[in-house]
Amino acid sequence: MKKIVNTEHAPQPIGPYSQAVQFGNMLFVSGQIAMDPATEEMKMGSIEEETTWVMKNLKAVLAEAGYGFEHILKSSIFLSDMGLFNEVNAVYAQSFSTDFPARETVAVKGLPKGVNVEISVIAAKE
Repeated sequence: MKKIVNTEHAPQPIGPYSQAVQFGNMLFVSGQIAMDPATEEMKMGSIEEETTWVMKNLKAVLAEAGYGFEHILKSSIFLSDMGLFNEVNAVYAQSFSTDFPARETVAVKGLPKGVNVEISVIAAKE
């Protein structure tokens, strides 16, 4: 059965979608951006700071459903410019120790609210 996951510790959706949807042992987390959920302010300093906020927001949604980064099977990273890849990758890597998830990273023409990075994930528990 489908269950909607929502937490006040991550930005609220800015459109007709849920922060995450759980189906059985699978969790599908919508793309997260660098928004402070407490103030709704964008955190667009350096690309490292922006990515840190994205990962913090992903962690909050995962935690609300009882998951962690160790449960992520697949990540999708969307960048405003592929030239940001190395900096984003360095921050992203800090959230994982081993057994990295499958992933793609793509550059797109534009992202919501003018951000430089958005990340969505699919997680599962055995």
